[in-house]
Amino acid sequence: MPFPQERPRRMRRTEALRRLVRETTLAPDDLIWPLFAVPGTKVRNPVKSMPGVFQLSVDELVAEAQAGWEAGVRSLILFGVPEKKDEVGTGAWDEGGIIPRAIRALKEGVPGMVVMTDVCMCEYTDHGHCGVLEPSKAGGPSSDLVVDNDATLPLLAKEAVAHAKAGADVVAPSDMMDGRVAAIRAALDAEGYADVPIMSYAAKFAGAFYGPFRDAAESAPREGQGIPKDRKGYQMDPANWREALREVALDVQEGADLVMVKPAVPYLDIVRLIRDRVDLPLAAYHVSGEYAMIKAAAERGWIDEERVVLETLLCIRRAGADLVLTYCAKDAAALLTGKGR
Repeated sequence: MPFPQERPRRMRRTEALRRLVRETTLAPDDLIWPLFAVPGTKVRNPVKSMPGVFQLSVDELVAEAQAGWEAGVRSLILFGVPEKKDEVGTGAWDEGGIIPRAIRALKEGVPGMVVMTDVCMCEYTDHGHCGVLEPSKAGGPSSDLVVDNDATLPLLAKEAVAHAKAGADVVAPSDMMDGRVAAIRAALDAEGYADVPIMSYAAKFAGAFYGPFRDAAESAPREGQGIPKDRKGYQMDPANWREALREVALDVQEGADLVMVKPAVPYLDIVRLIRDRVDLPLAAYHVSGEYAMIKAAAERGWIDEERVVLETLLCIRRAGADLVLTYCAKDAAALLTGKGR
């Protein structure tokens, strides 16, 4: 016998009843806050395409993390802009570089914070790609795939080890090179960091939502002879879902401790597919373009920013994400804890 149509409505009648039967929750512990570290002191450069986001020198980064902690944020992920860039991104594994310095300062200044680090080459190479280029193809058509996957793996491993030595709690490779999880896991284990987890950007799509991030991280691919104009050669085609499952399965097999889908909202179907098949913790990255669209609409008075932010993050959780990386983390945490009202 079918249920009467009005029965579900009975449990929506009051806020207390709605809370009683709520199926998905959102809490500050579910959020990871991306922050951008740059050289210098007392640097707080606004990112024009991401209102409320800044490039921060290490001293300002610690102050910002402390403010996030007070709001309820308990995890963050670091991206770095080095003093100098070169063809192979040597600043990525410099133990005195921007990210190791930021890690050490955060561990001293905000000791309870979980500090994750992005492991990639794009912020450190002068061409802006996530790996080193193949010399044999230099000067070819710009549409050629000239990123050398296998030559990049040991460099990513060195970067992850440098972060672990500085005190990173979690390393997060975002480059999408094949085999990088296994290479990083082997290097960490060999250097005595077997307990440092890997959060893999396992299904990272070559989409159009990353532009503001590349402003913040100064990591856009540089136009030039023989340099690919985009990252479609190694990041995933937005059209493919079966490939996403294969990518995740490979990273799990190689030793990933957490896996991620990036971007989040346009790819919630991928989040659900992975959630139903993989029992590891699953993260989704609410990326810069998604954040910027909310900010732009809110500035024009078209949406209620606070409600849209909380609804968006809740829906990412409902799709199956255990964790959400979001530039809204501090504000959302403050709202969730009542400190933002």
